[in-house]
Amino acid sequence: MRMRLIPRDERFFDLLERAASNVVRGAQQFLEFATQYDERGRELAGAIEETEHEGDTITHEIMDRLNRTFITPIDEIQPLASRMDDIIDHVEACTDCLILYEVKQMSPEMVELAGVLARATEQMEKAVRGLRDLSRPRRILDHCIEINRLENEGDKTSRRARGNLFRNGGDLREAMKWHEIYDLLEDAVDRVEDVSDIIEGVVIKHGSG
Repeated sequence: MRMRLIPRDERFFDLLERAASNVVRGAQQFLEFATQYDERGRELAGAIEETEHEGDTITHEIMDRLNRTFITPIDEIQPLASRMDDIIDHVEACTDCLILYEVKQMSPEMVELAGVLARATEQMEKAVRGLRDLSRPRRILDHCIEINRLENEGDKTSRRARGNLFRNGGDLREAMKWHEIYDLLEDAVDRVEDVSDIIEGVVIKHGSG
């Protein structure tokens, strides 16, 4: 049996898991925002903003602890925290744009992309929780594979959405607004995949079996 060489500091894992859970919360809030946009749009936007602030707080706590700690369980804590914070930042920016541009109705593709993001973040959270025990790398990698599949699904939905924007002589100004909105949400999904890639690297570097 392989001897564990990674020093343990459960507080870092606690914080990373808090950050991942917060991302899931934000993604679920955005999915609710997308599906109930007409009825509760601004109320849900406020909840997303609060979740983004919570994400900042957790990230700052992680960075502060890193600055005061010489030995960490894994070297990749800072990029993991930063990428997870980026996810919520993009979600909040997307929410702000939808309200700022006074979008009247959510597109079907936006709802689909919100669903992809929510499912991808759930897989991400499970992968992050797997970092506590790297003796079962296959479990962690399965979550990463699913994230990659969902990111590809999101890309297809995004391409279809962009194609619809310029089809049948639609309003160019509206098309440009939606193009920016899709960019932000697609970036959020991409950041989930970035987290997945970092976790895969951790598994390859430290995992056994």
